[in-house]
Order: sequence, then structure tokens, then C-alpha cells
Amino acid sequence: MKKTGIIFFPAFDWSLGESHPEREERLLYTQEQIFEEGVMDLPQIKQYSPNVADLFEVLRTQAIFPSPEEHNLDAHLIAVGSSLILGKAIMAKEIDNGFSLVRPPGHHSGATVWGNRGFCTLNNEAILVNHLRANYGIKRIAIIDTDVHHGDGTQDIFYYDPNVLCISIHQDGRTLYPGTGFIDEKGGPNAWDTILNIPLAPGVGDESILYTIENWVLPKVEQFKPDLIINSAGQDNHFTDPLASMNVSAQGYGKITELIKPDLAVLEGGYSIQGALPYINLAILLSLAGEDYSGIIEPQKPQRQEIGGQAFRSFLSNIKRQHDNIKPSWVIKKDQSLPAGDWIHLERNIFYDTDYFNEHRKDYIRKCNHCGGTVLVISERLPTFLKAALVRIPFEACDVCEQSGYDLVELYKKTEKTVLLQNQLKNEVHFWKDSREVRLFEPKNQTT
Repeated sequence: MKKTGIIFFPAFDWSLGESHPEREERLLYTQEQIFEEGVMDLPQIKQYSPNVADLFEVLRTQAIFPSPEEHNLDAHLIAVGSSLILGKAIMAKEIDNGFSLVRPPGHHSGATVWGNRGFCTLNNEAILVNHLRANYGIKRIAIIDTDVHHGDGTQDIFYYDPNVLCISIHQDGRTLYPGTGFIDEKGGPNAWDTILNIPLAPGVGDESILYTIENWVLPKVEQFKPDLIINSAGQDNHFTDPLASMNVSAQGYGKITELIKPDLAVLEGGYSIQGALPYINLAILLSLAGEDYSGIIEPQKPQRQEIGGQAFRSFLSNIKRQHDNIKPSWVIKKDQSLPAGDWIHLERNIFYDTDYFNEHRKDYIRKCNHCGGTVLVISERLPTFLKAALVRIPFEACDVCEQSGYDLVELYKKTEKTVLLQNQLKNEVHFWKDSREVRLFEPKNQTT
């Protein structure tokens, strides 16, 4: 019998407004439904208590600018910490899989963070992934994002990482926030083809999304051969969700879970608080626990026109063919201030819809045949023109890339007000402000 862990954190003290779709009721109806149905009495279900994540866990994965103390991270750190609890339980073989029912969500939060966007400040799944890699020797992890919105923050964090496969199945970004997630977004120079975006037309329901998973997602995962699978379990593909236009049912979500067999599912979006979430969460939990979910039926019926059949299969075959034909095209930055090697230069603008400002990013990635490559990010918040630099030495960095990271820190801590070094190779984090190193947390053993 499978053992399934579950953890609830409704975040009573964190809301974007009493009538905002991202509020604590998102989990309260689910919690009531699961207890009323007697699911918590199943012998294979084990409930865990929430916990607070260390700031170190966050900064190993995300740069919080201009500094962490300028953000209210309390609820976000508990959402992260709760996911870490289940990750640790899986590693200890206390459970076979788990469902982290927490808020705030996180998959729109990227490598650099100046505020909240898409209701997200900290990326729960990404921080969990790097915790498992740093402390348990996990090498390769697949993240499958089934939220209706593109998981742009998760993609951003792992865009240059060859050992994390990021798959996002979502409503086409031309019709929905955040306006990204197209088939040509396939990964950085040392991680090409580890990003897979599958943008779907509005109206897709159970039949078509399951066909997509069986015929594109699962073969891609099998080819990658991950040690663990994490599901960003957004539930706004449901036919009643007020923020999107899809037609997936609660039973469809149960079948999605059954197909992808995640080691850990982490709640993301989903804003049909009464009509969908209690049923979807119940179906996912039963599916994880190996129980029958076929009797879960929502009180409402689909009203939107559904896209499916041969028309959808032809559509999917066409975008897959286009995806497979896209080849990398890199711009090499000629800059004497950068350490030796070929540095790929990418620029982008990121809009923070919650706090309503822009971030301009310049990314530089050292092209390397031996590791993921050192990454330099120059980030600027607009219109305040606050600037900061992130230097990342990757997991399993080669000697040359490791030294390049140190050289970049020495250069940029003299010119930028704020510099963060993520030394993932040595599991260290260092933060400089005005050229002086600042201790943001007490060093301690991070392996327990």
C-alpha cells in the first residue's frame, strides 16, 4: 500500500484582498471536504504540520532584491517550508508521495524577485528541487506544471540548468497571463531542450489534455529519466475557473495525477473556490493514494465549448513538429570585463502585475561543455532604477566555471550596490551590500 503525505497551510494572515481570488478560502473548502469524506482516516494517508523555511533555502535558488528584509515573506516561507517537510519525508521513506496543499502559490516567481507577481513571491517547487539536490544527492528532477498559466518563474529559475526538466501545459499565452510559454522557449545554451512548453487553445478538456500528456509529456519524461517528478498542481484548467477558459474536470485531474505519477504535488492556482477546488483536490489526493476517484462529480456542468477530437490531435501534431524543428541561435557577448570563455547574452523585461512595476534583466551564461555554466544576472527595477547583480555557480560546476563565478563577484561587488552569490556547487550563499558582506541568516547544518 502506498503511503501518501499531506500538509495544509491556508495562510490565514495573507491575502491580496477580501474579494480577491487568491484568499484563504481556496483551501478551507478543500480541507472541510477531505475531512467530511473520511479520507484522512485512510490508513495510507499521513498528515504533516507546516514549518517555516530558512532564508538560506530561498537564497540558494532565488535572489530577493534589494534585500530580503524589505519584503514580507512570513506566509511565503511557511508555504516553502511545508513543501520541504514532505520532500524530507519522501527522502526518509516515510511516504511514497505527497500533496502540499499550501498558499501562497509560487510558480510565477523567478530567479530574481523584486516583489509579488501573479500572486507569487517565493517559488515553492524550485526551492524544494534545489533542497533535494543539495542535501540528498538527487541529480535529475522533472517539474510538470499543470496550472492553466505558464509556469514562467519556474522556467526562469531552471532555464540554464541541464539537470532539471521543466514542462508546462497551459492555455496559450496570447490569450492569458503571463503572455509567455511558447514552443521556442527551449532552454539556455548548456540546457537546450530541457524546457518544454505546450500552449493549448482555450476550450481544451479532459480528452485532449490527457492525450497531450500520453503522447508528448510522458515520452519526454521517459527520455529525460528523472530521479523524481514534481507536479505544480494548478487547478485553474477546471471548466468553472473564473480566470481562464479551459474544460478539465475533477476526474480529469485525478487521471492527470495517475498518468504522471508525481512524487510530490504542490498546489498552485485554481480560483473556483467552491465549484472546483474541493473536488479537484480530493481527486488528486485519492489518485496519489491509489484510491478510486471515479465517484467525484462536481455539482456544475461544463458550459464552455470543448476543443477535442481529430481537430485537436492535428493541432498538437503540428505544434510538436514546429517545436522539434526549432534550433538554438545564441548571441555571444564580446565584453572584456567578463571572464574567459564564450558568454551568451539574453535580455528580457518582467512585469510585476501585483505591485505594478517592471524589471529589466540582462543575463550572461558561460557556454560550457562540462557543466551548466556560470550565470550572471544584472537586474534593474524600473522606474526606480535600483540595480542588483546575481552570480550563480551551478551544481556540479567545472573548475573554470567555478572560478568565473568568483571573478564576477569580485568585479560586481565594486560596481553594484547589491550582489548575491549562489554557490550551488558548495551549497553556500553570500550577500554583499555596498561592497560589504552582510549575514542574512545564521550558518547551520542544512542537511537535516
